This record gives sequence, C-alpha cells and structure tokens, in this order.
Amino acid sequence: MNDESNDAARTSVFEDHRRLLFSIAYRMLGSVADAEDALQDAFIRWQRASETDVRSPKAFLVTIVSRLCVNHLQSARVQRETYVGEWLPEPLVTDPGGDVSRIAEVDESVSMAMLLLLERLTAVQRAVFLLGEIFDYTHAEIAGMLGISEANCRQLLKRARQHVRTHRPRFSASGRQHTELLERFSRAAGSGDMDGLLALLSSDVVMHTDGGGKANALPLPLYGPDKVARASVFGLSKLKTLNPLQRIVEINGEPGIVSYVAGRPQSVFTIEVHDGRIRAIYIVTNPEKLSHLPPPPC
Repeated sequence: MNDESNDAARTSVFEDHRRLLFSIAYRMLGSVADAEDALQDAFIRWQRASETDVRSPKAFLVTIVSRLCVNHLQSARVQRETYVGEWLPEPLVTDPGGDVSRIAEVDESVSMAMLLLLERLTAVQRAVFLLGEIFDYTHAEIAGMLGISEANCRQLLKRARQHVRTHRPRFSASGRQHTELLERFSRAAGSGDMDGLLALLSSDVVMHTDGGGKANALPLPLYGPDKVARASVFGLSKLKTLNPLQRIVEINGEPGIVSYVAGRPQSVFTIEVHDGRIRAIYIVTNPEKLSHLPPPPC
C-alpha cells in the first residue's frame, strides 16, 4: 500500500471512531473547542504511529485521547485559577442536527451539573471514572490506557464513585416538566413577577454564570431564592434591551434557552430541576464558549 492509500485508510479508521473519541474528550474537558483540539492532536499521532505500535486501532486512539485530556486538565488547573469569574462547561447543543452528531451518547454524564461536579475530581480520577462508569472499560484496560497500576485504578475509581454519589445532581423532572418550568421561569423573569419566580425556585437554589471576563456575569455563584430571583429579573431586563431572538433547544441533554442577538448566540440558559422546582441555574455568556453553536433555528 502506498503512502497516499495508507493515509486514506488511517483517516477512515479515525473517522469511524470520531464520535467515541469526541464523547470521551468532551466529558473529560467540558469544552467543545478543547475536545476538538485533542482529537486533532490524536489524529496527527495516529497518522504517525507505526504498525507495531497499534494492536487495536480503537484501543490505541482511546488511549491517546485519554492521555491528551489528562495532560490538558493538569495544565488547565493553573489556567482556571486565573479565569475571570466562575468557570462553566462549554454548552453542547444535543438537538438532532446540532452537536449531537459529534457525540456517541447523550446521557446524564453530559449535563451541565454533572460536568461541573466532575471538575472537582483530579484529572486522572476523572479519566478513570468516565472510562469505567460511562464507557465500560475494565480496570485492567483503564490502567493500561493511563499508565497506572490496576490496584491504583481500582482505588481511584472507588474514590471518584464516592465523590459523585455524594454530590450527584438529583434529577427528577420529565422532559415536559423541565421545559414547562423553563418557560414559566422565563415569563416570570421577563415580566418582573417576583412572586411567580419565588414559587419556582427551591430553597437552596444556586445561580452559576460564566462570562469569562468578556461578557457580563456574576463573579461568584449566587445562593438563595430572593437573590436569584432579583438577579434573574435584572439580567433579563438588560437582555431585552438587545432585542434578542430566543429559542428553546436541547443543551447537554436538557431543555435550555439560547438567546441570539444580531444572528449570533449571546447566552445559553439552562436549569437543574428537582422535586418540581428549579434547584440550579446555569448561564453562559462567554462568547468564546458560544462560538461553535449553530445559527438560530427557524
């Protein structure tokens, strides 16, 4: 096989596994852009790998992507310490025809709440948890991929499971109820209906916002129904002055609102629901995290 045919064959194999690789990278990094960068780097290494290095293309590619993500997270820890305001995962549109075509499976593990929870794990813990819990690799396989002992892998997975079990988001809403709460919240905030808003919020509600220093956002999470309600009314009143086009789309597996201004995404708004009330709000306005979103649906 000549070099051109070999490159084409390698590219075809990589594309066959792209959705799996992106699924791992996005869950690891919480960023569409960083996940795509990891895949690009993995593709270059895949093209350069010798036949003797590759017993299983799938195992080789998953190993490369996992290690690239661990390395990136370890360096990102320093970057995020200097990030302006609160850091939130980059929103992923999972509507049919959106970013969902990139990802192998949409489930709880891509929710904003879960990705934010996984941020509290070390890079290696996160990799072990995702590869074991979400992608069903064995301890021996994960240990080989990450270059750690099997005993260490078991211990890391045990600790990660305990952490996630303790802090796991308590989802309890159907898709219809979730959408109804989202719409009711938007109407109440838009009309300044404080009583209506307070009726929708749980007593321990928290608002997370991410502007990255490039757009308006709160510097820290906001706690409590009164503060969250007031901030919601104020924020939506400012947004309305921009005459936004708003659409409900599926964001990270759950209904969310994307606001477009002049044809470009200006913000993404999603909620976490538990026991019929809104328990958490996530608002991303950092334009760098919205640049990959599709244009407004008709």
